[in-house]
Amino acid sequence: MLKVGDRLPEFEGVNQDGEKVSSEDFSGKKLIVFFYPKANTPGCTAEACNLSDNISRLKNQGFELIGISAEAVKAQKNFHEKFKLQYDIIADESRDIVEKFGVWQLKKFMGREFMGIVRTTFIFDESGICTNVIGKVKTKEAAEQILETVRIQ
Repeated sequence: MLKVGDRLPEFEGVNQDGEKVSSEDFSGKKLIVFFYPKANTPGCTAEACNLSDNISRLKNQGFELIGISAEAVKAQKNFHEKFKLQYDIIADESRDIVEKFGVWQLKKFMGREFMGIVRTTFIFDESGICTNVIGKVKTKEAAEQILETVRIQ
């Protein structure tokens, strides 16, 4: 998994509207990249909505924000529209981006093992250097968790 001090991996994906989004789009900007397992599930919805509800607070700190999951564009579009998310979400069906960040891992749930996205948030500075990794994301307090992390630095 990507760690503090690592550089933002080069990536290219497609957002909820089918438009290309790449790491180059965020050159010189502070960036929050959050990975979530599956749209329209309780935890992912709580996290995505909390971040959307607090987007102005994050932007006031100079951050851009993108969400990424391994679902199809159609699922991402439905999720984006249903909850009126105020930022792009990327459909990484090939899992290229999730693997570059190291969040595609073996998971366990109810005694079953499977590969999937581990909910993780990465914070990058203007130089594209990772300044923080939040592994234990509090879905209902995701924005506050990010802002608290930024205040500590």
